[in-house]
Amino acid sequence: MAFDNESFEEEENFAEMFAATEKQQESSRIVEGEIVEIQADENRALVGVGDKLEGILSLDEITEDGELKFNTGDKIKVMVTGYYNERPKISYKKVLEQEKTMAFIDANKDDFEELIIEGIITKKNRGGYVVEMDTVAFFMPRSLAAFKDTDEVVGRKIKAQVIKIDPTENSIIVSRRKLFNEERKKKKEIIDQLMAEDVVVEGTIKKITSYGMFVDVGGVDGLVHYNEISYKGPVNPSKLYKEGDIVTVKAISYDKDKRHLSLSIKAVLPDPWAEVETELDEGDTITVTVSNIEAYGVFVDLGNDIEGFLHISEITWNKNVKNPNDYLTVGEEIDVEVIEINSKTHKLRVSLKRLLPKPFDEFLKNYNEGDVVTGTITSLTDFGAFVRIAGVEGLLHNQDISWDKNTKCKDVLKSGEEVEVKIAKINSEDQKISLNRKTLLESPIDKFATTHNTSSIVSGTIRDIKDFGVFVSLEDGVDALIRDEDLTPLVKEELEAGQEIEAAVAVIDTKRDRIRLSVKKLDYLKNQAMLEEINDNESHSLGDLIKDKFK
Repeated sequence: MAFDNESFEEEENFAEMFAATEKQQESSRIVEGEIVEIQADENRALVGVGDKLEGILSLDEITEDGELKFNTGDKIKVMVTGYYNERPKISYKKVLEQEKTMAFIDANKDDFEELIIEGIITKKNRGGYVVEMDTVAFFMPRSLAAFKDTDEVVGRKIKAQVIKIDPTENSIIVSRRKLFNEERKKKKEIIDQLMAEDVVVEGTIKKITSYGMFVDVGGVDGLVHYNEISYKGPVNPSKLYKEGDIVTVKAISYDKDKRHLSLSIKAVLPDPWAEVETELDEGDTITVTVSNIEAYGVFVDLGNDIEGFLHISEITWNKNVKNPNDYLTVGEEIDVEVIEINSKTHKLRVSLKRLLPKPFDEFLKNYNEGDVVTGTITSLTDFGAFVRIAGVEGLLHNQDISWDKNTKCKDVLKSGEEVEVKIAKINSEDQKISLNRKTLLESPIDKFATTHNTSSIVSGTIRDIKDFGVFVSLEDGVDALIRDEDLTPLVKEELEAGQEIEAAVAVIDTKRDRIRLSVKKLDYLKNQAMLEEINDNESHSLGDLIKDKFK
């Protein structure tokens, strides 16, 4: 920011204020005095300053490393700053400060345009602030302070730029605002230069955080995000660098509103993806090194600053992988198949299982429908159980676990338990296997068939009434069906679940596991029996026989 005549005149007025404030008493002057008496108990010395006057000087001003620099009778320069009860107020320290200020002015009066000081604000006055650096006093007008005027500014450490030195007034004017403007201007020039095309510079790492590194490039701090360190993707910067390291960077963006400069290390390096895109194709087999293992998958190093990702589902054909650490270790070399190359997002996906034999193919070589095998229960569901056999899983449905239709897999089996099953069906197209356990058990229908035949008369309980007939529960968990046409002479509408019913066995189908009953046949059999009895016994009349039969 340039200073116009009006602002410069304002500085002149402030300088006059500063001078007037510091010399407001005409008696302020430097004189050569003589130490008359040292009163150690009161931590003071009496110093004669002429005209038979003695001033009081604090011993703290002439003590260094616990030793007095002057003794009684020694000559000493002091500044008379005023009077108190007709006794001069004197200071040896102010003489030293003035001498240092004069020395500073003498050394820099001809070349101070870019001089920057760093000091402490020691006091405020009407025009601004007094800033001290190595006992040299500077004056900063309030309008050039660039901060809110509060009592808390005293004691604050600041940087400011020297804008005027006046040897005649023994004053030095500084501006914090000008320093800021100059730094802002310099920063803009540096950023404009950095944002020019293909500008590569060296910077110093000032701070390392979890999300990246702050790098000083020519006095401007920029952030190298952890995504911009390596083509591998996000990396932990503290594992690769330390504060103070020199790195080569390139500016990639600048947010003017937030004044954030973004830098990149990887933008300076050759892009290894160019080689990947020309040398690799999906389906290629490559050798990689396991670099990092996470719960969801494994990162693998291709050896050219590129990482690929091996998802947990691509490690093995086993669908129940819980932890990749059970299969791979960091540093291990493995062969994988490239399954995806995304040039836009620079993502490379690989697969390990695709280079391994497919368990289903191996299963087809060794097993056939009808084979009886032993498998392990892997999981239980509401509809059945999954059983692993030689690396593949088959489904044992609830209806195939037991001849008892009310039995479910989760009621009689446990995960991890071994179970003997029969391979009922193999669907090669969908790679599904259906299993059966009840066929290995004795069928209640077969057992029923050993003690009954067609025309046997049985009793049971009505279990369910359907549109097409009535289901009847017989002994030993056997169910049978009476079709509507076989219910005669009974009336279906008069029947209800739980009612006892008698019928004759009409069909026993052990292959289809079905039994059919017939009330109609039972009625026929009873009538036949009655006629046979009539024919066999001529001594009885037909009326008597009928009476006896229905007593």
